[in-house]
Amino acid sequence: MLIRGLIALAFGTLGLGIAEYVAMGLLPYWAQSFDVTIAQAGHAISAYALGVAIGAFVIIVLRTMKLKNILLLLILVHIVGNVLTAFAPTFETMLVARFIAGLPHGAYFGVGSIIAQRLAAKGKGTSAVSIMVAGMTVSNIFGVPLGTALAHSLSWRAIFYLVILWGVLVLVSAMMWIRDVGKIKDTGFRGQFKFLRDPAPWLVLAATMFGNAGIFCMHSYISPILTDFAGIPLEMVSAVLVVMGISMVVCNLVSGKLCDRFTPGKVAFVCQFVTIFVLLGIAFLGQNAVFCIVFAVIAAGMLFAISSPEQVSILRVSPGGLLLGASMVQAAFNLGNAMGAYVGGIPFDYGMDISYVTIFGSILAGIGAISLFFYFKKHELRFPDPTEADVADQQDGVSQSPAGAMATQEFGMSDELMAQYHAQKAADYAAKAAKAAQDAATSKAIADATAEATTAATAASAATVVSAGSAETTAAVKAEAPAEAKPATENKAEAPQAADSKESK
Repeated sequence: MLIRGLIALAFGTLGLGIAEYVAMGLLPYWAQSFDVTIAQAGHAISAYALGVAIGAFVIIVLRTMKLKNILLLLILVHIVGNVLTAFAPTFETMLVARFIAGLPHGAYFGVGSIIAQRLAAKGKGTSAVSIMVAGMTVSNIFGVPLGTALAHSLSWRAIFYLVILWGVLVLVSAMMWIRDVGKIKDTGFRGQFKFLRDPAPWLVLAATMFGNAGIFCMHSYISPILTDFAGIPLEMVSAVLVVMGISMVVCNLVSGKLCDRFTPGKVAFVCQFVTIFVLLGIAFLGQNAVFCIVFAVIAAGMLFAISSPEQVSILRVSPGGLLLGASMVQAAFNLGNAMGAYVGGIPFDYGMDISYVTIFGSILAGIGAISLFFYFKKHELRFPDPTEADVADQQDGVSQSPAGAMATQEFGMSDELMAQYHAQKAADYAAKAAKAAQDAATSKAIADATAEATTAATAASAATVVSAGSAETTAAVKAEAPAEAKPATENKAEAPQAADSKESK
């Protein structure tokens, strides 16, 4: 696994995470700076989310480019968006800037996931994706609190100055550390959408949206849950959020390792199932501060424990439209965030008990779990595993797996690599054929020996029965006609002679 390339990808998701999530703590400062209400300032979050959703489809026009070049272009767009945000003179200008900054978000995760799998060692694709996603989890620990602190002490623009500098670092590291992994095969504009005819990608997208929404019901209102419901002092909330962020990092990496042993769909389903009970635990046991903190930390970890498996799952079920599929799942993530924030706010709007926030969240998570159950039970194994099919050798980029035929067709290779791949494939099949022939010969010998042993056992059994029957008959004759013992003996002596005569004939 080329770890430097994965670190460069993680640097990128860290910058994306800060630029997206820092807005939640900057709303009061935007409202004051641009003389708008808090609700109007919230439109900046919506503008970013809209950019994420539209960018997922715009990426289709770049499908003929090399993956590394697409990635570098996305990083540049993100830098431009943050520059415009940092120097925005009016609120309207900032909304446009936030929209531009959001355009590459989902596409970056899509392209980055494909690159991560190509950089990974055989069978380690999901672990590679989880390393890339780790940057997003780290942004929740350090980036968001840092942005809020800088806005309070200096200016809200200060955090975006840092994001711009970080973006330049990401661009340089991507250019230097990520090797050229080629491009995907162009299936045409219509070909990008063919995979959507199958129910499998829709199940993954539904699971992503509803599962994320369920957790974000809690995450969006974590502060009142901790303070008003569990009775935790306000000054402790920041410490709890840091622990939740650490849980995101750990669970994300553990989930990636588990997916290298089990299918991503199964891992995601188990994590989603755990999420349901954790959210219900907050609702019914959350008034105890210890239980509330423990359950909140676990729920935060499940958010990213599910993320990487779902990212890999959409690549698995979107042949011919990898860029679109990988970007759509990011759009589903963001739609889930918005849905969770809306549904989680219903109890506050209607004066309901705060416990209903996580009850509603558990219902949404349940829909996600059902979607994942049907996906991994009925559809997951119908598709080749992309972590096996698109394995790139660390030295020369040649696929080592016989299943790589799908990778060659889907992802594209040069003529030289194609020839090397097919030579390797022919050698693999020849070795398999030789082993199969050897196994067949062994199986035939065992079958013949078994048949002979069965025949011998049958004959011995028949002989035993005949012998026993003859003995009983002889005893009966002796008992009934003792006087005729001598003729019987003579007849008995003649029987072998008659048998010999028949054999000679």
